[in-house]
Amino acid sequence: MLRFIPVLALFLVFLSLGCAPQPPIKTDSGPLPVQVSSPVERQVVDAAFFTGRFDSPNQVELRPRVTGYIMKTPFKEGEQIAKGALLFEIDKRPYKAKLDDAVGQVKLYEAKVRLSIADNLRAKDVAKTPGAISKQELDKYQAQEEESKAALEASKASLEVHKLNLDFCSVTSPIDGIISRYYVTLGNLANQDNTLLTTIVSSDPIYIYFDTDERTVLTMLRQLQTGISRPKSEMVLPVFFGLADEKGFPHKGDLNFVDNRFDTQTGTVTLRAVVQNAPAGNKRSLYNPGMFCRVKFPTRAPRLALLLIDRAVGTDQGLKFVYVVDGSNKVEYRRVTAGALQEDGLRVIEDGIKPGENLIVSGIHLVKPGQTVKPEPIAMPVSGPLGENKAAK
Repeated sequence: MLRFIPVLALFLVFLSLGCAPQPPIKTDSGPLPVQVSSPVERQVVDAAFFTGRFDSPNQVELRPRVTGYIMKTPFKEGEQIAKGALLFEIDKRPYKAKLDDAVGQVKLYEAKVRLSIADNLRAKDVAKTPGAISKQELDKYQAQEEESKAALEASKASLEVHKLNLDFCSVTSPIDGIISRYYVTLGNLANQDNTLLTTIVSSDPIYIYFDTDERTVLTMLRQLQTGISRPKSEMVLPVFFGLADEKGFPHKGDLNFVDNRFDTQTGTVTLRAVVQNAPAGNKRSLYNPGMFCRVKFPTRAPRLALLLIDRAVGTDQGLKFVYVVDGSNKVEYRRVTAGALQEDGLRVIEDGIKPGENLIVSGIHLVKPGQTVKPEPIAMPVSGPLGENKAAK
């Protein structure tokens, strides 16, 4: 029992310290410091955002125009190829033999034509002697000459067919583009107009297709109508886009097609932008058919607007508001109409604020209307394209 007495004494000492009176907490620390900025005034472009997909203007399914066995495939799968490049070679020997036969047939009929002409001329000379040859014989020689000439023309046409067939043994690319893999390899039979050899897609330029709603299209069409008197170069509607691994919309194309009807099921219409996509050196083009991208489509002409960092805009029962610090350093609650969020994190404020006003841009949840604060002016903060904090310019 006695061994617990020191422990109990120590416990009573700590208890007495905890019950000692504490110094009063100072409640009057002065006005709350708050960061304030004036709204940024600059040109903005209202835009709609969509998901787009790349597609090729030209897509070719390469099939042989003659039947034969594949002898050569002198291309690398997946590479950029030029128009006219040799891709497949079909066994030429049977077609070369048929061509040689056709050449011989032409020579044969040329000889027959010469003979028939000579026979006809001799018959006509004989006919100068009355009763030496009948009219029926003369007609026969004339018909033989015409028949041999017709046969010669037919043999020449057959020769051209065999020349084409021999040429078709060399399968070349009809377009510039990117080639797929081999669908038929060396030694296999390729059937005329049936066997799929490979596919080719053109890549420069390339298209972006995206579906947009009726309201956006109407806005766009009205822009075009009001721009009829402007130069044609200024009437091109730009389209901005970014890839899956990119921030923002760093690339640009031009709208070049609007489909001729809306989809009644979805209420949308398909639009298309054209984008330059030239490969860099020996490398492939960056954009490939089937890839997806984020599309930013401007819906109005540039206009002057006031902007705030988005975190300075609060929401109260579905309505947007900001806090303004007046000349007496008191907080004023102000309803605003918020517009589109820009790429740098600033939001357009359509009405409710004026240029030069001091707006609280940080910690709006710490203040309340009518409160006296200590404003600390800073430049309007923005979020850069990679998420870093910067000051608006």
